[in-house]
Amino acid sequence: MADAAGRLTKLAEEVLGTPLPVRIRAWDRSESGPPGAPTLVIRRRRALRRLLFKPGELGLARAWVAGDIDVQGDLYEALDLLAGLIWERGGDAPKPRRAAVLRALARPEIRSAARELLMLAGAPVPPTPPAEEVRRRRGPLHTLPRDKEAISHHYDVGNDFYALVLGPSMVYSCAYWGSAETAGDTVATLEDAQRDKLDLICRKLGLQEGQRLLDVGCGWGSMVLHAAREYGVRAVGITLSEEQAALARKRIAEAGLADRVEIRVQDYREIHDEPFDAISSVGMAEHVGRARYAEYADALYALLRPGGRLLNHQIARRPVADEEAYHVDEFIDRYVFPDGELAPVGRTVGQLEDAGFEVRDVEAIREHYALTLRSWVANLENHWGEAVRLTSEGRARVWRLYMAACALSFERNRIGVNQVLAVRTRESGDAGMPLRARDWRS
Repeated sequence: MADAAGRLTKLAEEVLGTPLPVRIRAWDRSESGPPGAPTLVIRRRRALRRLLFKPGELGLARAWVAGDIDVQGDLYEALDLLAGLIWERGGDAPKPRRAAVLRALARPEIRSAARELLMLAGAPVPPTPPAEEVRRRRGPLHTLPRDKEAISHHYDVGNDFYALVLGPSMVYSCAYWGSAETAGDTVATLEDAQRDKLDLICRKLGLQEGQRLLDVGCGWGSMVLHAAREYGVRAVGITLSEEQAALARKRIAEAGLADRVEIRVQDYREIHDEPFDAISSVGMAEHVGRARYAEYADALYALLRPGGRLLNHQIARRPVADEEAYHVDEFIDRYVFPDGELAPVGRTVGQLEDAGFEVRDVEAIREHYALTLRSWVANLENHWGEAVRLTSEGRARVWRLYMAACALSFERNRIGVNQVLAVRTRESGDAGMPLRARDWRS
């Protein structure tokens, strides 16, 4: 097994048909690849077995979560370089390279290389997936029990862990940064940017004292806290996470706002209140799913009084030619957001309009999410030992990979995020919006 790194580099380049852009360090301490490039550290031969049994993204993700592989050097640069090995361009969207790799391995001239890979990998037994992975789910998507289970997997990993990553704001969605931060200068903090995002939403909704606000997917209560404290509204926040609800109630009580803010563990499909003056849904609609989105839009429309506004803040993907063939990335589905689905912004706008809403404004804030994610990654890395103690090393590794990869996806325009402001107009057609709304003062 001497010079495992050199043999792996040669094999990978023969199969992929392109030079490796990263350096490899193998378990035998051998190294190969371009000097000065980020180094993919293969700590255990088990990583190769993971790739043999699950070529592509899921095999690499399992190896990463289990600690079989690591990166030495700039993680963002390494992920950017490795993306070309995991994905290939096909038509109008990137597709997993797994099929291309399997086709290459079937070629006669590659078979000897494949046999060598089997020898390097060791025992031909599929390794057990890391404990942090969600197993395949059964039954219909987006039923109430299945959605609650999926939300619990993502959010009930410990409030203290999230506090390390998110910072004091406890806001788990895209912050709103100023032009100086976009240009690379450090002027505002993450806390400033999250406060500005919450305030922007309140202004877009035109909140006024005494109004009633519903926050769908309220997380740890930051939106309802800000709206009640700064705008004098009465608010209801709903979440499916027991841990989120417990901390949100504690924060509200400590702020002296328990008489104006209510937190419920409740699904949006279970709300039967009197109409609300405004609804915010921030980073929640990604969990709804294509099959249920019309129901989601109809439910929010019914919960608004005439003249009421909805602010729907949602991650979007690029449209593809064959929408029926779209699937969530395996790593995201198995480790991060079980059953989550992204939609193009055009479909989201169309479905809100189908429900009866008038869409009045769409603001794309893609670059803001990249900045936010990089801040969260920095928080995690700066508190790595504590994060591992609070959860597990595997879970912390999931989050580091997920957030860094997502930051790159936003930067490269593979995904985006949009704030869609919609209104339930009155019978007269009056939307109650100012003629020039972009200053968001009324």
